[in-house]
Amino acid sequence: MTKPNILVVEDDADIQQLVSYNLIKAGMHVTCADQGEEALAVLEREKIDGVILDLMLPGQDGLEVCRRIREQKETSALPVIILTAKSEDDDVITGLDTGADDYVTKPFSPKVLIARLLAVMRRKGENRIDSDNAADREISLHGLTIHPGRHEVHLLGRPVRLTGTEFTILHILAARPGWVFTRQQIIDRVRGYEYLITPRAVDVQIFGLRKKLGKAGQLLETVRGLGYRMKE
Repeated sequence: MTKPNILVVEDDADIQQLVSYNLIKAGMHVTCADQGEEALAVLEREKIDGVILDLMLPGQDGLEVCRRIREQKETSALPVIILTAKSEDDDVITGLDTGADDYVTKPFSPKVLIARLLAVMRRKGENRIDSDNAADREISLHGLTIHPGRHEVHLLGRPVRLTGTEFTILHILAARPGWVFTRQQIIDRVRGYEYLITPRAVDVQIFGLRKKLGKAGQLLETVRGLGYRMKE
């Protein structure tokens, strides 16, 4: 079995070495970058299976790197763990809103970091299999066309660019129009059952979806005290 290649983007040499050592010890290949621009260059020339990304970087910061990763079709579904000294809810939510899959705050346990990385890679691998099986099953309603296999959304024939998390939430709701999903159900579907995050992050993602969908954003209905649903 081919070893996964993990990109570690961290400008602190000691932390970079600590993370790399533990990843290699866990049976993975490691590529390192000290700056955001260097990380994006690595992603263009190498096959990367997962990214551990520090938020505080010289030049382009981690948030911008994460945005760029999600904007590129080739890397839009790449597992990304943000590594940060920040622990405020708003900072964490901002990182997740850019498309990160999980986060670990400094100081951290290398074992926990690797466990979270493997969990995200496993979930995304399962999602890719599910998408392959459903590649020909488009969802069409209210002028929206959602194609899981191609990870594409069109509104009245025009493409809508979404982050990986936004796409997953839209697909969850659109697959069962009229059904109400609680915030926790959405978190479980998007992140996995062991993911710890406040429901507020779901509200942030819904807000972003509504904004990108324009008038069609009204189709995402808030069910007071429960959660969200796609209008039937």
